[in-house]
Amino acid sequence: MKNYVLIGAGCLLTTAGFGQQARLTDPNTLVWAVYAGDHQLTPKWAVHTEYQWRRINGAPQQQLARLGLVRRLSERVTVSGGYTYFQTHRYGRYPTVANRPEPENRLYEDVTLHDQLGRLALNHRLRLEQRWLGSRADEGRGPVNAWEYQNRIRYQLAAEWPLQGPTVEDGEWYLNAFDELFIGFGRNVQNNVFNQNRLSGGVGYQFTENAKIELNYLYQISQHATPEPVSGRPVFEFNQGVRLNVLYNLDFSGQ
Repeated sequence: MKNYVLIGAGCLLTTAGFGQQARLTDPNTLVWAVYAGDHQLTPKWAVHTEYQWRRINGAPQQQLARLGLVRRLSERVTVSGGYTYFQTHRYGRYPTVANRPEPENRLYEDVTLHDQLGRLALNHRLRLEQRWLGSRADEGRGPVNAWEYQNRIRYQLAAEWPLQGPTVEDGEWYLNAFDELFIGFGRNVQNNVFNQNRLSGGVGYQFTENAKIELNYLYQISQHATPEPVSGRPVFEFNQGVRLNVLYNLDFSGQ
């Protein structure tokens, strides 16, 4: 029930944001490459490493590096937290970055629930982020001279469906999909409560239990934090493209 409430609230917020006034739209083509791995230290503790390289319309868009600590509380519940470095380049019809890339520092905490419904594996992830967004002096050419603090909450529902048996085994294909809603909150968020939504689905291949590769279609709706400065109208990006996921875990636990 909580999941349906969160998804419904997101839809309402999105609709409200769209209906405030005539918006400017910015469609773009995405290519995202993602590496992620949970490296086991003990049966209950792991280190999470992640890197994302993102291009848009053939040019640099963003890059992300994440390091965290993962704790398994039970077979169904996992918690984690850590640090993310994020960088955004100038792109699109209505760029939010002037000249040089602008950085962002984040802390995050999340909880993930794992469910198995027959052959369907579901993961529910709720994540909190504390964000420090940097801006540059001299019309974007100078050094970072200011940091704005924001809060954000994210809910992701992910699914996996085996194609060659009741479960995904080594050397087998599977389908995967996820939807993730981003909601900003706090004093500095202002009108940008709905931050973005990502919908993705595709096919994956499991080499071993610790090594997988996935090729997905990705559709992203993203609202800019500030209106377009000339018209004062809100800007929404409608981006679509491909996302390549490389998932590789190492086991240092000796189990």
